[in-house]
Amino acid sequence: MKGIQRAALLLILMIAGEAVFILPFVISRIFRPTFLEVFDLTNLQLGSAFSVYGIVAMFCYFLGGPIADKYSARMLLSVSLVLTGISGFVMAGIPNLYTLTLLYGFWGLSTILLFWAPCMKAVRLYGGANTLGRSYGSVDAGRGLFAALLGTLSVLLFDSLLEVDITIATTADKKVILSQLITIYSLVIILTGVVIFFFFPKNETAGIGSTKLSLRGIENVIKRKSIWLQAIILLCGYVGYKCTDDFSLYARDAFAFDDIQSAHIGTVSFWMRPFATILAGILGDKLGHSKITAISFLVLIAGSIVISSGVLAPNMLVFILMNIAVMSLGIYGLRGLYYALFQEAKIPLTITGSAVGFISVVGYTPDIFMGPLMGVILDNNPGELGHQYLFGVLALFGIIGLMASISFRKINAEIG
Repeated sequence: MKGIQRAALLLILMIAGEAVFILPFVISRIFRPTFLEVFDLTNLQLGSAFSVYGIVAMFCYFLGGPIADKYSARMLLSVSLVLTGISGFVMAGIPNLYTLTLLYGFWGLSTILLFWAPCMKAVRLYGGANTLGRSYGSVDAGRGLFAALLGTLSVLLFDSLLEVDITIATTADKKVILSQLITIYSLVIILTGVVIFFFFPKNETAGIGSTKLSLRGIENVIKRKSIWLQAIILLCGYVGYKCTDDFSLYARDAFAFDDIQSAHIGTVSFWMRPFATILAGILGDKLGHSKITAISFLVLIAGSIVISSGVLAPNMLVFILMNIAVMSLGIYGLRGLYYALFQEAKIPLTITGSAVGFISVVGYTPDIFMGPLMGVILDNNPGELGHQYLFGVLALFGIIGLMASISFRKINAEIG
């Protein structure tokens, strides 16, 4: 395959890999205060909807691996995106909590069963054996750049479309604009699915998967200690990613920023993602993926401690932005390395889908427990205190992830 074609495929995967998660996660991450107000939700209620997504996703991660090892990524990814995009029109109607919860359950199916393992396997297939860290890092960097552009544009559109100042805008005013943004997102997701259907190779799985759907790949991967450690690394790193949902709400509760200012604070983290993931991937290829994973956890821990200590004040805007930016480097650096660790652990390509499925079942459990946990912590500890507790919890997960990274490196060094 020519370099230009390979780059084009990775570019498509960059866009698709973020587009599919816009509706369930990106919108509420950028506009969390507004989202809670418009949908009339508490943090716990939104967290419970996230939990439904996570429960469905857990089963889908498990089943999605063998499916990815058997069927064409072209078909799986395009169907996933189109179905997810169509469901966005329901969300644009600003449904009640019951319907919204059902939507999150559906998204757990549409964004994971048919999408996640095929996407990660396609990155490994087209990324190149000697630059896998750079490929995964580049794809997540592209996803981050796409999300940052959409996030920044969304905030600007939200502000410009409002006919009154945000400080006096009513819930009804915000509802109209948010609904329009959701509709735009839905159309973008559908269009991405159509692009994949027409431009993605039709025979990308030829010769690398099994001839029939089987769970033998999963039986193989669960025997490997490195896979379990990789799952723990993913779990701890993903807790950090889930906590980025809190940045905009943290800005409002701790520093009394308005909805637009808070959304801008949230997008700072988005803009760090492209730099963090590509840098982590490049350094991982040169110095060892597990080594850079450990360093990323150290950065995450340091940033979490700063927030949990309460030393930041409203008149320290530069330091607030710097801490969120540096902390995001650690969080998103981990995202660029999760699956590059397969190379260091010497996981065969033929069971990559199953390996992705298994570590995802364990690693993405924060989709189940972090939403409700964040809701309980924030709703029961108003103001800055709840956010301090939340990032204290993140620091603990960061320490566990750091220990798992060190153990992973040690085990694979002994094997290699």
